[in-house]
Amino acid sequence: MPVGQEGAKLDRTLGLEIVRVTEATAIAAARLRGRGDEAACDTAAISAMYRELGRLPIKGVIVVGEGEESEAPQLYIGETVGAGSSSGLEVDIAVDPVEGSTLAAKALPNALAVMAIAERGSLLKVPTLYMDKIAIGPGYTKDLVDLDASPTDNLNALAKAKGVPVSEITACILDRPRHAKLIEGVRAAGAAVRLIGDGDIAGVIHTTEPQDTGIDVYMGVGGAPEGVLAAAALCCIGGQIQGRLIATNPSQHERARAAGIADLGRKYKMHDMASGDVSFAATGITDGSLLEGVRLTRNTIHTHSVVMRARTGTVRWIRTEYRDVPPRD
Repeated sequence: MPVGQEGAKLDRTLGLEIVRVTEATAIAAARLRGRGDEAACDTAAISAMYRELGRLPIKGVIVVGEGEESEAPQLYIGETVGAGSSSGLEVDIAVDPVEGSTLAAKALPNALAVMAIAERGSLLKVPTLYMDKIAIGPGYTKDLVDLDASPTDNLNALAKAKGVPVSEITACILDRPRHAKLIEGVRAAGAAVRLIGDGDIAGVIHTTEPQDTGIDVYMGVGGAPEGVLAAAALCCIGGQIQGRLIATNPSQHERARAAGIADLGRKYKMHDMASGDVSFAATGITDGSLLEGVRLTRNTIHTHSVVMRARTGTVRWIRTEYRDVPPRD
């Protein structure tokens, strides 16, 4: 099928539909937020996302999901989803039903329900490994920052491109012991650090609007699945990201081999992880700097979502109100 025709099909079929998937997922997770039970929150969200994906007129393959088939009963890597059976539009799907499970369980900010969808073969299939990442927003020369450069060199390059001193640059980094040296290096270079507890997809997206978020660059090691989803978002709205998978033991090396990854030293750029007509959607579970969380009242539910599309460069912010919702005890 010609690319233009397939792109049109993606647009007709998967515009608001993917937002409905993340909305339903976020609502399911929100009913359990603050209860302190990460597993229950994840299970509810996974079930809701699986159900809603099953209603889409697609033949989708999960390329980024909840783990291998032996590890996850639903949304596992390689699973086929959708109502399209053999005649549906063939697509790749990347999902994170609860980006920030700890955040949702503790009712902390920035928990999201996230998914991306693209033509078959457009999203990098990655196992549940770690990935070293660096990301910046749009408007810079190609490869301005580099995963193999030092924090000082990257921060100096970014500051020069922005026309500001390094002291006006802020790096977003996951608050983990493994990042102690990185944090020290960023501060030694003269830049500020914004530490986040979880939610590195939102952290990467925040680099696209530094004037509003105060975040200029994302650095550090997080989940590989989140890296692909972040790349999908940047593919839609612009920016740069580089990532490299990390395997530290024989089990992780075997996981990588099983996923067809022969070169663990490879440096992936944005279009290696997400390309073509990508659509990305996220709905807030808890209030955050990117999206507001789900509001549950006696007879209504309010959600706040964003949906992006690479082919058109559109970004839509959507507020949805579900009325006459049966009350739940």
